Amino acid sequence: MIDQATIQKIFDAADIYDVVSEFVSLKKRGANYIGLCPFHNEKTGSFTVSPAKGIYKCFGCGKGGNAVSFIMEHEQMSYVEALRFLAAKYHITIEEKEMTEEQRREQTERESMLIVTGYANEYYQYQLWHTDEGRSVGLGYLRQRGISDEMIRKFGLGYNPEEWGAFTKAAVAKGYKKEFLVKTGLTIENERGAFDRFRARVIFPVHDLAGKVIAFGGRTMTADKKVAKYLNSPESEIYHKSKTLYGVYLAKKSIIQHDRCILVEGYTDVISFHAKGVENVVASSGTSLTIEQIRLIHRLTPNVTIIYDGDAAGIKASLRGIDLVLEEGLNVRVLLLPDGEDPDSFARAHSPQELADYIAANETDFINFKTKLLLGAAGDDPVERARLITDIVRSISKIPDEITRSVYVRETSRMLEVEEKVLYTEIAKIRLKGDEQAARPGARPSAPDPAPVAREVTPCDLEEMAIVRYLLLFGTEPLYEEEANGYARMVTVGEFIVRELAADDLEMQNPLCRTIQTEYQRRYESPDFDPARYFGTHPDIRVSTLAANMLSEPYELSKIWYKMDNLVETEQMKLAELLPKVVDNYKMRRVEMLSAEIDNQILESQQKKEDAERLMGLLRRKNVLNKIRARLNERLRRTGVR
Repeated sequence: MIDQATIQKIFDAADIYDVVSEFVSLKKRGANYIGLCPFHNEKTGSFTVSPAKGIYKCFGCGKGGNAVSFIMEHEQMSYVEALRFLAAKYHITIEEKEMTEEQRREQTERESMLIVTGYANEYYQYQLWHTDEGRSVGLGYLRQRGISDEMIRKFGLGYNPEEWGAFTKAAVAKGYKKEFLVKTGLTIENERGAFDRFRARVIFPVHDLAGKVIAFGGRTMTADKKVAKYLNSPESEIYHKSKTLYGVYLAKKSIIQHDRCILVEGYTDVISFHAKGVENVVASSGTSLTIEQIRLIHRLTPNVTIIYDGDAAGIKASLRGIDLVLEEGLNVRVLLLPDGEDPDSFARAHSPQELADYIAANETDFINFKTKLLLGAAGDDPVERARLITDIVRSISKIPDEITRSVYVRETSRMLEVEEKVLYTEIAKIRLKGDEQAARPGARPSAPDPAPVAREVTPCDLEEMAIVRYLLLFGTEPLYEEEANGYARMVTVGEFIVRELAADDLEMQNPLCRTIQTEYQRRYESPDFDPARYFGTHPDIRVSTLAANMLSEPYELSKIWYKMDNLVETEQMKLAELLPKVVDNYKMRRVEMLSAEIDNQILESQQKKEDAERLMGLLRRKNVLNKIRARLNERLRRTGVR
């Protein structure tokens, strides 16, 4: 467990501009920085970074938070993983509390498996570079394939010896549990014993988006046709092939910079492209594209170029899955390589400039590519042309954006010599049918977008959010002057709110607002307390996200104020005039709720004929609330609120 002092060091050291600018191109605008949001597709920058407040906020998709939450969201890390990432970046030594036996038992299976795959990665690389068998067999093969030592090291390629259980023996000797060696698929155990899955193979480690090694691919070094050429890790707690793209960790920064992802098929395709300076490339590792892989790409860019070799049969088979890409709203372009070439061989045979020029000159949008490809196969056969039109229309119907659909309809109409009206009619039929199927009971819904940090909504949410906004935005601002012990002193906005709520013993109902209220009350008297900074970098990701949203958005008053005759629209109004209205309105709301609760309790007590003492206690509390209500009514009447 990371102790609280270390967590605070990480938050203090993590400069929001420094962290975000590694992934997003930012331009200075006043006191803040602005750029294109990395979490959704946009052409005009609405993503703002505030170094003074230590937060980021996108006004397009609504995501916001601090440096830790940014790393969690962008790199798909857990809270602890994000802390470790930033600690490494700022060279902060992680101070951890010694775990109890119970906490040790609670260590997740996922963490244990990642530790094992991390060791395996080191072992395979050591074997490749520092053993006779590794250098002669593994390194010799890779160099023969034209893979440079630089690329071998960059992608962490390795080698597993031919000995039956070399890795398994070494791992067990190092203290790694066989249980996790088997669960990660590194070791196979049966009635004959335990042995290495990747025996006598060159190893390609597979990383997740955060750079953790989660699986391996192994290329055999034997010519025996009975032995699978490539062998991959099995599905496990940490590795799901359908959710993984080979090379995405090394490609993500380049994908964001170029706003385009190039998709190829295999490990060596990716490596050869990197060797020629094209780094925004990932591989599906021989599988058909899945929804999860498409969404992983979409997190980084809405633009994808898919590279095919000259195998027409293979292309036609792949076309069926690309409708999923269109359905997810990506802009798909296709690049067809010359006959006999694949991405690996083509990249190795051309210079970096030639490769870049060929991609730019020959990639085409997917619908046009598919139309030309199928049109050539249909020839003059009217039945085949009708099937072709249906196929193309089905693809166009998957595109969620109406304007993009209309552009493709116009182009398809021209190429296939079919009236646009006919195409629109068919598209409408297909989309209507899809809507009807989705509406059927038991229909499987599509996976939702990742949800924002949830917060509980309470009956006083509007009023409590209004008060919390004042604490965060204006908490340290002076509100009025008072005399104490013969001296004049200023009462701040934060102190006023804390006093008023404490006077009537009111605790906010919303859990996140209550956290802010409680911690504000404990800290506001400290001379160096900065509420915006403190809550914007709060260790509780829900609190920091809520604070970031409030601190970043243009200040809006609670909707309750739009009902007033003297409409209040901006935050420029004097705080001394407005804040008491906000607090009194909140108090009145809470008093009304408490009164209703007591009325119900009184009625229940009378019906059950409970003892008179309890009933008298309820009546006394009701009387106190009535007095508070009368006082608040008078104050609110004078200020023109009620």
